[in-house]
Amino acid sequence: MNDYAGQHEVISENMTSLITGELTRYVQELKQERKSHFHDGRKAQQHIETCWKQLEASKRRFERDCKEADRAQQYFEKMDADINVTKADVEKARQQAQLRHQMAEDSKAEYSSTLQKFNSEQHDHYYTHIPNIFQKIQEMEERRIVRIGESMKTFAEVDRQVIPIIGKCLDEITKAAESIDHKNDSQLVIEAFKSGFEPPGDIDFEDFTQPMKRTVSESSLSNSRGDGKSEPKFGGKSKGKLWPFIKKNKPPPPPPASASPSAVPNGPQSPKQQKEPLSHRFNEFMTSKPKIHCFRSLKRGGAGPEDFSNLPPEQRRKKLQQKVDELNKDIQKEMDQRDALTKMKDVYIKNPQMGDAASVDHRLAELGQNIEKLRLEVQKFEGWLAEVEGRLPVRTEQARRQSGLYEAQNTSAVNSCAQDRESSPDGSYTEEQSQETEMKVPATDFDDEFDDEEPLPTIGTCKALYTFEGQNEGTISVAEGEMLYVIEEDKGDGWTRIRRNEDEEGYVPTSYVEVYLDKNAKASRFRSGSGVPA
Repeated sequence: MNDYAGQHEVISENMTSLITGELTRYVQELKQERKSHFHDGRKAQQHIETCWKQLEASKRRFERDCKEADRAQQYFEKMDADINVTKADVEKARQQAQLRHQMAEDSKAEYSSTLQKFNSEQHDHYYTHIPNIFQKIQEMEERRIVRIGESMKTFAEVDRQVIPIIGKCLDEITKAAESIDHKNDSQLVIEAFKSGFEPPGDIDFEDFTQPMKRTVSESSLSNSRGDGKSEPKFGGKSKGKLWPFIKKNKPPPPPPASASPSAVPNGPQSPKQQKEPLSHRFNEFMTSKPKIHCFRSLKRGGAGPEDFSNLPPEQRRKKLQQKVDELNKDIQKEMDQRDALTKMKDVYIKNPQMGDAASVDHRLAELGQNIEKLRLEVQKFEGWLAEVEGRLPVRTEQARRQSGLYEAQNTSAVNSCAQDRESSPDGSYTEEQSQETEMKVPATDFDDEFDDEEPLPTIGTCKALYTFEGQNEGTISVAEGEMLYVIEEDKGDGWTRIRRNEDEEGYVPTSYVEVYLDKNAKASRFRSGSGVPA
């Protein structure tokens, strides 16, 4: 195909140099010649019109002099017949009549001469000058036709020279098309993009006749990992894409707000009940109300400030570090382009026939400016990153390892707050699972990441009706019968925010607690504006 296109480029180049350029110059010459011929024609027309005007003027003068001579003759005859007129007056009238007759004779001679001259000029105009001009224009047009024919012949020669090569290219294209192995090609695509997932097994029967005994099938896609068995891991690009035929996966459903303890994932469990699968815990994490309003806005897809100041310290540090890494990659790309252009410029300087070295200077200047701008951006984000890292508390080595393990295993769940979450048709998440995820993360890590600058005032108290194990980020564990403070009531999502002491606070299911709101504190809190959710 490249050779075939190259032959068409050869035809184009030859037509441009041998035909188009020559015809352009020839057309300019024809325009000048045609303009000259038209100028000669207008000049001959103006000359014959001038001769006609002279003839008309001579004719009118002759007519006027004849009339004057006739009137003078009549006046003389009248004076001569009158006996009362003196002889002197009669003589004077006779002389005047003779003078008018002489002028009429002169005008007649001039009119005759002008008429002969006009007839001669008119004959030359219509039988010599104008035919010559038209003949020249006809010859010019004939030369143009001949030149067009020569150009068409040249085009045919140019095309004929590349026909053998084009025929060979077409033969190769046909040969390549006939050698296509569609089976092998489709198999290559399958090998490149296959997910590697095994089909799920049969779903076990779940017996709902016994009230607190609800099991999860071990062979389903979101099976329990409480038995210590690890799921097979699938690497590559297939992560989180078990459902490729769904255009946009549904987000996980909100936690149920039913008063029944069995309606909440971490409700009171019977001794025989298995642990809830990780997908349920992800659902619980993704639908739990965070402590700060900015994280809620990120969940809705809202845009934040450039320095990510709307995020908690730990998340802000991660975002800033990610931004710095992206800017460094951009700087490296720009520097690679600059190095390549510098080498090209050196080659042009050593070999001027290969190109103009000055043509690269403008692009080099642009790359330099881009690199400088990116470096300033890196300095700005590194300053914000240093500020955040200076504020973050120092963690123990064990806590850092546990926190890092939790973050590595739940990356997709955290990132899905700002992106479209990919889930299975029943709403459960289908990320990779491993048995280490059952590890509980110390509450201090979450407190570091979700601390509010000012503690919210209490708006009432509550009593725990059931024991709740807060294993997800942002939740808090409570024991049955425990009294706690309420700092944020249920906003319709099934969660209430409570506080045990100054250092321990979080969310619990609303159905797990009995809330006693302090109306005065609630009214004061809303008047001050501190309790108005973002």
